[in-house]
Amino acid sequence: MPYRYLDHINSPADLRRLPEQALKAVADELRDYLIDVITRVGGHFGAGLGVVELTVALHYVFDTPKDKIILDTGHQGYPHKILTGRKDQLSTIRQFSGLSGFLKRSESPYDVFGAGHASTSISAALGIAVARDLRGEDYKVVAVIGDGAMTGGLAYEAMNNCGIQKRNITVVLNDNNMSIAANVWAISNYFTEIFTTPTAIKLRQHFKQVASQAGPIGDRIRYLAGRIEDGFKAVLTPGMLFESLGFKYFGPVNGHNIQQLVRILRHVKDLPGPILLHVRTQKGKGYEPAEKDKQFLHAIGKIDKITGKPLASSANSSPAPPTYQKVFGETLRDIMREDPRVVGITAAMPDGTGLDIVQRDFPDRIFDVGIAEGHAVTSAAGMATEGIIPVCAIYSTFLQRAFDMIMHDVALQHLHVVFALDRAGVVGADGPTHHGVLDLAYMRIIPGTVVMAPKDEQELRDMLYSAIYAYTNGPVSLRYPRGNAIGVPLRPMQILPLGKSEVLREGSDIVLIAVGPLVYRALEAAQLLEKRHGIHAAVVNARFVKPLDEELLSELARRIGVIVTLEDGQIHGGFGSAVAELFAQRQLDGIKLKIHGIGDHFVEHGTQEELYRLLRLDAEGIYTVALELLQTTPIESIKQC
Repeated sequence: MPYRYLDHINSPADLRRLPEQALKAVADELRDYLIDVITRVGGHFGAGLGVVELTVALHYVFDTPKDKIILDTGHQGYPHKILTGRKDQLSTIRQFSGLSGFLKRSESPYDVFGAGHASTSISAALGIAVARDLRGEDYKVVAVIGDGAMTGGLAYEAMNNCGIQKRNITVVLNDNNMSIAANVWAISNYFTEIFTTPTAIKLRQHFKQVASQAGPIGDRIRYLAGRIEDGFKAVLTPGMLFESLGFKYFGPVNGHNIQQLVRILRHVKDLPGPILLHVRTQKGKGYEPAEKDKQFLHAIGKIDKITGKPLASSANSSPAPPTYQKVFGETLRDIMREDPRVVGITAAMPDGTGLDIVQRDFPDRIFDVGIAEGHAVTSAAGMATEGIIPVCAIYSTFLQRAFDMIMHDVALQHLHVVFALDRAGVVGADGPTHHGVLDLAYMRIIPGTVVMAPKDEQELRDMLYSAIYAYTNGPVSLRYPRGNAIGVPLRPMQILPLGKSEVLREGSDIVLIAVGPLVYRALEAAQLLEKRHGIHAAVVNARFVKPLDEELLSELARRIGVIVTLEDGQIHGGFGSAVAELFAQRQLDGIKLKIHGIGDHFVEHGTQEELYRLLRLDAEGIYTVALELLQTTPIESIKQC
């Protein structure tokens, strides 16, 4: 479909050549293009639709990329990508070797600061502004942050420091959920226009000049003028919070009135900072299904463009097993029905973690703290001191932000808090900001912490039950992958002996010791070794990364001597490192040990299966790794195909 304006916009410079009267049409075309592409290929959706006019206005008013625009999180970055030379690549977004779903510095000079986690933009913008001023350069710095990200403490730490430094930056608060202010469109827009016009700014400066020349009465003039302006803001806007942090506050303004946005951005562009412009937008704007269901259409797969419903899979396909998050949610709900001491805590992701299932039955025992993982952990520690059993359900990469709280507030006090780490391992299209590949390492090094991973959904149920009722002397980390479970039949939950693994397949030539979802892949690899080479591989489901099953692993090392450890996490400090440490401590010499997992690099985005193949963590890859180790080992059972 041809677009009158968008077809000719390959950079913000092209946009800035257009008359201001054309901007509404540009925004309409951009939104249509976004809807057309993302409904076909999938991706983050609602947030981008909500900031179309804001993105156009920012690139129109500011001289990007000389002026720096920092977008928080990146969910809303698709319109930005379209305007900055990546329009024709949008259909590759979140696909292997395609565009990132977030901002990425290596992808474009317009992506000033990469982000996949929330609440970072103001801190980054302040740092950039400091560098600008130290180097004596001249450009504008703008941070765009959503109201959801404003629940994160990092945003307020940054704002406080901005106010102290009085650095010239502009923060645009994209408020799309009515979480900060009531809807006061007409009056607040009117006074914001007044406060930001050149006339009003000159009047302010004139008052200051008169007051400075008026002797003792000048202080009273300044005080009176300030009280009048502050009174208007206090009554008509929510700006006093931001003013108290040292920001000049303007807003809220209609984020879908592009002419008004352009005017106000021009007015505040050259004001001494820090400035906060409060913009009200509607998530999913311009696409009715997304407007009605903001949560479901936040991120989508391929959907029907007309209805917004997911495209049906093949009619002949059998039903998929439940997702791990659903199994977790239903299991926790069953436990909470029997035990009033158990509660759930999440950081802005009840639906993403399965706690929404529990929330329907126990709304008073599920706590969503917003994007505040550190607070989630320390509040859980507080609950644990009073006999409550908190289960913190947080994505693996998001829990990284609370590392100190886990160590200082939970582990150091030997408090019983259960951490359910969703999205552990390779997660797919969200890429390196969301791959949960560090948790085995960072949880393992915290003293007194139990670290485990289930091979399937029944073991997830058993581990959650055991974490709540059996391993009660400190924190417990239970991690499980994104996506569908294995499909094993479910039985009643039972306690798993602490630190005990299980041998799933006997063998005499090599041992494959796997963690979590790699267990079934190891079993497949063992079958390939036997079928193709007559090699007999033992397969062990480790279950526990800490404490290890020291006796079993040592016995296998002495008896067989050729071992591959398998983990969908970084090998430095992870499960394989723990096994190597055990063998070193027990002085087990002559062992052939291969630690196989993810090396010292970040994994890019793609489907989970594409990435497993790339990392040689699929069955064929594990088979190859095992065979390579055996080919350096004098074992008679190795045969050529």
